[in-house]
This record gives sequence, C-alpha cells and structure tokens, in this order.
Amino acid sequence: MDVSVSRSGGIGGLRLVWEVDLDREPDRESWEVLLHDIPWDEVPPAPPEPDRFIYRIRCEPHEATLAERQVTGPWRELVDRVRARSEPRRAASGPRRAR
Repeated sequence: MDVSVSRSGGIGGLRLVWEVDLDREPDRESWEVLLHDIPWDEVPPAPPEPDRFIYRIRCEPHEATLAERQVTGPWRELVDRVRARSEPRRAASGPRRAR
C-alpha cells in the first residue's frame, strides 16, 4: 500500500511529491492506525487562497485535497510523517498543452 502527498502552489508554483510504500515500513501497524484516524470523507470546503500551498493526499481507495490551513490534526501528522520518510521529487504541475 502506498501513501502519496503532493504539494503544489505557493509563489513558485512548484509541485513536489513524497511517497511511502507501507509494505516496506517496519512500523506499518502505526501507519494503519493513523490512516484509519484520517477523516477522509469530512474535508470541509475552503475558499481559494492565492500563493498558498494545496495538498493532495492519496492512499487507495482514499484521496483528499486540502488547503494549507486545513492540514491540521491527523492530516498534519500524516503529511509530516510521509515527508520525513521520503525525499521529494518534482512533478509536472499539470498537463502540457500542444503548441
């Protein structure tokens, strides 16, 4: 099982992705407890905030998109934990248009 956190936006507009394969983690059970505590279906809507980060968090079958200020509680714990276990990689910020 993979957990993926991507962060986009901000002034530079870069998109960074961190990924963790839970099957390779020695403390998989603690990850599973944390993932169970995530309120996947209860992400409140947030107004757009220019130049702020947006987080997309995925762990099949779940996915959530949160504004920077919504990343609190178990969301913050998960984001921080994934970032601590993985080196970020740059990702394309969106599909390129044909010229």
